[in-house]
Amino acid sequence: MQRTTYETQVFRKPTTFFLGRMRSSKALAMPEERLQKLIAAAGLGSRRHAETLLRAGRVSVNGRTAQLGERANPERDAICLDGRPLAKAQPPLVLLLNKPAGVMCSCHDPEGRPIVLDLLPPELASGQGLHPVGRLDFHSRGALLLSNNGALTLQLTHPRFQHSKTYRIWVRGQPSQAVLDQWAQGVPLDGQPSQPVGLRRLEQQRDATALELVMHEGRNRQIRRTAELLGHPVLDLQRVAIGSIALGELPEGRWRRLDPQEWPDPHHRP
Repeated sequence: MQRTTYETQVFRKPTTFFLGRMRSSKALAMPEERLQKLIAAAGLGSRRHAETLLRAGRVSVNGRTAQLGERANPERDAICLDGRPLAKAQPPLVLLLNKPAGVMCSCHDPEGRPIVLDLLPPELASGQGLHPVGRLDFHSRGALLLSNNGALTLQLTHPRFQHSKTYRIWVRGQPSQAVLDQWAQGVPLDGQPSQPVGLRRLEQQRDATALELVMHEGRNRQIRRTAELLGHPVLDLQRVAIGSIALGELPEGRWRRLDPQEWPDPHHRP
């Protein structure tokens, strides 16, 4: 797949501040941190993924297999993943990608299908620790965040933070108002209730209807499964915003760096 090089202006000051803070911290004794936090800071995935690595016994500290919940000091301790030293923490980086349909929301695909990292230039696709924040299924398109910031990944994906996601979809047929009201109230899936959905009709044609959905949960293929249950299968699904971060005029298959002021505060807890 051809790589794209589109990006907007990079904001330098916050990154410089981060690096300065890291340099000054070296003059002081760094406190011990939980290993999952250090792994995430090294750009190897979210803290949840780091916990999976720890449970699998793939992380060691000073030659000893580490345990979940263990703490370490990266300046003093030899922390390794699969026998390789843990990389130093990367400056925080967040990208907004307009993912096309037919691209895997993954850093690797065993079947060899295109992945989101294929859409980035080589200097970002490897060595930066970028990973998708959340998911957007293979046949769907639209807004997807990529980050090497484990705290931000947790903040954007954990259900307790209730970040909204806005979708524009086309469904087959002309759903009645009763069907739309049922959808808005939340349609149970797998025997479990679903949260209410913000829903409005955007456009109606003879054989298809455009809808806007605003959701605060993201169960696997939730929109497609709900539409199928209600008798109006999805024809096209595009995510147009994640919280206040909107696609705007970003072309499909392109990306831009986010100004740190656009990120939600990873330390905020509702």
